[in-house]
This record gives sequence, C-alpha cells and structure tokens, in this order.
Amino acid sequence: MDRLAEKALAAASQTPESEVYGKVTKVLGLLVEIAGFGADLAVGSRVTLQTQAGKNVQAEVVGFRDERALLLPFGTLEGIGLGCKAILHQAKPMIMPDDRWLGRIINGLGEPIDGKGPLPHGGHPILLKNPPPPAQTRKRMGPKLDLGVRAINTFLSIVEGQRMGIFAGSGVGKSVLLSMMARYTAADVAVIGLVGERGREVQEFLEDDLGEEGLKKSVVIVATGDESALIRRQAAYVTLSVAEYFRQQGKQVLCMIDSLTRFAMAQREIGLSAGEPPTSKGYPPTTFGELARLLERAGPGNPGEGDITGIFSVLVEGDDMNEPIADAVRGIVDGHIVMEREIADRGRYPAINVLKSVSRSLPRAFTQEQNDVVRRAKQLISTYEDMAELIRLGAYRRGSDPLVDEAIKIYPLVEEFLRQQKEEHSTIDESFARLAEIIGMPYGGA
Repeated sequence: MDRLAEKALAAASQTPESEVYGKVTKVLGLLVEIAGFGADLAVGSRVTLQTQAGKNVQAEVVGFRDERALLLPFGTLEGIGLGCKAILHQAKPMIMPDDRWLGRIINGLGEPIDGKGPLPHGGHPILLKNPPPPAQTRKRMGPKLDLGVRAINTFLSIVEGQRMGIFAGSGVGKSVLLSMMARYTAADVAVIGLVGERGREVQEFLEDDLGEEGLKKSVVIVATGDESALIRRQAAYVTLSVAEYFRQQGKQVLCMIDSLTRFAMAQREIGLSAGEPPTSKGYPPTTFGELARLLERAGPGNPGEGDITGIFSVLVEGDDMNEPIADAVRGIVDGHIVMEREIADRGRYPAINVLKSVSRSLPRAFTQEQNDVVRRAKQLISTYEDMAELIRLGAYRRGSDPLVDEAIKIYPLVEEFLRQQKEEHSTIDESFARLAEIIGMPYGGA
C-alpha cells in the first residue's frame, strides 16, 4: 500500500495546477520562437507545440531573444506554423526508474523501445538534471572493482566510485571494450548510454557484444545519430538519472556512456542555435560547463548509498588526443585509458597503450606486491619500446644490456597477456598471477 501511495504522490507532483500557453511567432530551420508566456518560462523549460491537425511536438527552451523564447524540438517540426499553440509544462523534467527496468532498452525520452511492453514506474522521481551530491558529504572512493579485463585489472585498476575516460579514434574497439566490462563487471548493475550511436550497430552491440547475460543486469539507453540534438543530449542525462536511482538503493553501479564527444556535439548544436559564440573548434562555452556538470553526477554517493563507477568514451577527432573535448574530459575524470590505432593495426585487442594510460586510484588501490608486479612490467615494456627501432633494424647486440635482453624475451609474452577476446573473462587475482609468472616475480594473491 505504501508503494501505491508513493506512486500517487509522485504522479500528483507532476500534474500542473493550471495551464500556461503562448503561440509560435517564428520558425527558422529547427529554431522556434514563441511569445505570450511572460515570466513563466526559463531555460530548460518543456513546451508542447500543437499543430493545427492536433499533433503534439515536444520542445525545450534553449534561450531568449528580444522578449521571445527560443525552442528546439525533440522531433520534427512538420505541421508547425505561425500562431500554433504552445503549452508550458511547469513540472521539471524527470523520470521514475524502478528495479524492473533491468534488462530493458529505452530511448532518450525514457520510453521503452524493446517491444517488451510499458515501463513500470517507481515511486521516487529523479530529475533529469539532478545536481551531484554535495562535495563535503560524499564518501571516498571504495575498493577495487573487478571488470574482467586483464589490461585494466592490472595496469589500470578502477575502484568503486571512480570515473575513467576511454580515449580512442573511430574503429579502434571502444564499444567492444565497454561491452566486455558491462558483461563481466562485479558491479550490481550496469547502466549503458549509447549517445549518437549508428543505428545499425545498436542490435550488434546488444546481441553480439553485450549478450543476453550482460543485458539481464543492465539498463540500456539509446539515442541514434539521426535523432535531434536534444534527444542525444537528453540520453546522457537519462543515463545518469537511472544510475543515480540505483545508487540511492545502495547498489554498486557501472555507468557507461558511448560517447561523450557526441554529447558535446549535441550541446554544440544547441548552443550555436541559441546564438552562443563559438570558441575552440566551434564549441560554445556552455559545452564544457555541461560536461563537468554531467560527469560530476557520477562517483561516490552519500553515506548509506552505493557508488556510480563511470566509464566514459571519448571519440577523439583525427586521433588527436589533445583536441578540445578530450582535453576537457581528461581534466574532469579520475584517469584515462588510451586506445591506439597502431596497436589495433597489429591485431592486439583491446588496443590499450598501458604506458600512456593513467588511473588516479593507483598506487593506493593495490597492495605493495601488486604495485611491485605492475612497476616491473611497465619497466620492461618501456625498455623494449625505447629500443624497438634499434631491435627491428638489428642494430642492438644481445648481451649489451641485461635489462634490454630481458625486455626482448618478455615483451611478446606481455603482448599476448594484454590480448583478450571478448568472450574471455579474467579476475583480478587471475590476471596478476599470470602477469607475475610472465615477468618471473612471486605473487601470493591480494
């Protein structure tokens, strides 16, 4: 009975006491100007535009100009013309997640798109633009989180509540790496946001990469690249809101967004449409502020809550790791995983460059023994790569340097260790035991 009462109160809180409306005064491209609301509108307000044929088009206020509100639609503007009625939604945009959302696929509006019927509504509304927990009350990051990927479990350990970025160009294997972590993670729940994804790849990701077992403990939010900028941006907000719901339930949540670059591109479209000045590579200033606000929502919760461990991919333009979005995200998250095309070209997946990647939970997250193993392995990899050109040319003579000789012997074995098929699963202890054996060091377990 308490659950029914909660749902009734939540529904009542979203029902407006009165209806406020105005009319369309201009349509220019996808930008709609409306007037007649007075002081009731604000940036972010939701408005329903009504065509003369009775069709409703949802839109959002993105700015103001000359006492007119500027709107962008969530869909197409077919049928919208001068004088069309515009109705203001006074309630803030929110969703009502529930535990029964696990295994479901929804769109950027929080609607089911998997053909499994309507989504059950929970009793606790979550704002789409929820503020992050206060910095002074948040817990610290927790213990190591097993993600089932050898390269990450050893060289780039991620702890509960950490936020990591995956930086790579197109076609280097970001989506497959994300699916491996979602499938094999020790977290209770995975919330996956596919923002601006290619339409044909969605089913491939769900069926081939994530799989039935991975989907059972996941909620997947999908906004394809052909959808409006508002939908693509909102898909990222919905992803974080669903993750926050499960964090409030005391669960460990793995939240993944692929990709932040497409979220930033959507925000760029919205900002430029509203008249913002372009700055670095055409991105308006609000893009970088929105990135920080979005990513700060992930991380540890308040005492008594769970944590959101965030894995966010960044599609670097032209394989430039210092382009504006990559640079901004690197300054916000707690570490970065760099995937390189050169490594993928030689057939080693996941194509992670462990020397250029950093996890800011290290060395604290590891035991002294684990740190010793990783430090020695990195020393041997670095030694080999420093001498790689001379070795390939035959200019290095064996016996000249014992460390280089050892690196030449060990490097192919480490490369094979870092190579992992998407069907493989390796725990933290299994990964360390195998790495320690390769470099000839003892390992007694965590």
